[in-house]
Amino acid sequence: MKADQDDQLQQLGPAFVASIEIAMADYLVKVADERGHVTEQTEKGFSEDEVRNRYVQQGYLVYSVKPRALLGRQGWRLSPRRKVKLSQFVIFNQQFLTLFRAGLPIVQGLDLLAKREKNRLFRTVLEDVRDRVKGGEPLSDAFEAQGVFPKIYSTTLLAGEKSGNLDEVLSRYLGFLRLTLTFRKKLVTSLIYPAVLVVGVTVLITFLVTFVVPRFGALYADLGENLPAITVFTLTLANSIKKYLPIIVLALAGVGFMLRRWSLTDRGGQQIDKVKLRLPIFGGIWIKYQVAMLSRMLSTLLSGGLPLVSGLDTASQSMQSRLMKNAIGHATQNVREGRTLSHSLEETKLFPPLSVEMIEVGESTGALSAMLNSVADFYEEDVQNALTASMALIEPAIMIFMGIIVAFILISLYLPIFSMGVGGH
Repeated sequence: MKADQDDQLQQLGPAFVASIEIAMADYLVKVADERGHVTEQTEKGFSEDEVRNRYVQQGYLVYSVKPRALLGRQGWRLSPRRKVKLSQFVIFNQQFLTLFRAGLPIVQGLDLLAKREKNRLFRTVLEDVRDRVKGGEPLSDAFEAQGVFPKIYSTTLLAGEKSGNLDEVLSRYLGFLRLTLTFRKKLVTSLIYPAVLVVGVTVLITFLVTFVVPRFGALYADLGENLPAITVFTLTLANSIKKYLPIIVLALAGVGFMLRRWSLTDRGGQQIDKVKLRLPIFGGIWIKYQVAMLSRMLSTLLSGGLPLVSGLDTASQSMQSRLMKNAIGHATQNVREGRTLSHSLEETKLFPPLSVEMIEVGESTGALSAMLNSVADFYEEDVQNALTASMALIEPAIMIFMGIIVAFILISLYLPIFSMGVGGH
């Protein structure tokens, strides 16, 4: 079939064929023939309906037709790793919920929001969602197909569609987004000043080592005096750093790139998470943050009417930590076999005892969703307080470290001058 189509196109001339192929997109088609053999292949076409009709006319049973990649209006390809900003996503859901409550049909609401959206990436995504819903796809499937939204969002929409209560489910999810955004803003605010200090220390030391110290080195070389050991050490170190600075930068960038690639693998991600967990102060803060995020997500899913096992599956896929994701997967399997959630989480030896006890109380009283919310509130506040206390200790430590380094460099540089002054007298 594909060969016949190509022959027909070639008869129309190369220029015409080239213009046609630019307008066509790649679609992943899953079909079954008259014998029941199911095949999946890539096919070019102008739209999903056009490709579907083409196969139907030839007697195939079409299971699905999906774009291989979402293309923008300018032909640029959306990477699945590109995510919509959380603040932007909150605003969209708030507007979408308002339009839905006002009685506007979903397709018209999406069309209106897509036209008003200024971000090109998000606008293209919303246009594709609108077209899919207009073509008969459920809203949850349309959002999931984009690859730029968290799994919890499409699952929440699916729960709302199945229960017929999309309004309330969206409202709960919007509350979850607002709390998450507020919590992240607090964390970022706590880290801004220490980050500025670290950058300041790095810039100052780099300036001293690459500019100031070599000037003193040239001065002392002209004088021809014997220099103290501390001065020789500083000058030698500074000259070595200045000489090999490009190599050092490239080596650090290479190590960072390799670590990043390794962290994307399951084994590498778990090993890095284990290192984070063992950090003296921040290990406890990190695990509490993960527990807070899991509790908040799972509470939102359960409140939307999703079963516990399905909620755990979705929450695990939405977690960024590989260690936490695998632990939740193990707990999910235990819950599927009939064990309690609290006992399953306790077996992972990853969750703090207090969180397990609170979840156990929620299960015994039949108020698991509300108790998970309480767990999230408790640990979010605990993380914020612990981070604030840690920063209160780290900020003076950074200042002291900077003072020691600067004092060492200045003393080592000016010591020969003091020696010459004393010797002159």
